[in-house]
Amino acid sequence: MAVTSTYTVTGMTCSHCVQAVTGELTALPGVADVQVDLASGAVTVTSEAPLADEDVRAAIDEAGYELAHA
Repeated sequence: MAVTSTYTVTGMTCSHCVQAVTGELTALPGVADVQVDLASGAVTVTSEAPLADEDVRAAIDEAGYELAHA
């Protein structure tokens, strides 16, 4: 059963930002889909199982952006 989680990422300003965040999150084990809304910073991740917040934060940090506190 797929799990969908939504995060808020700060610092994204262009399509390159979207591609960087999407690429890093897609590389996480079990991630099936990543959708990014540049205007709001909302990032929706569909995965096979719940993702650890630390893993999501690390992937977004690697892309050069910040995960906003929920």
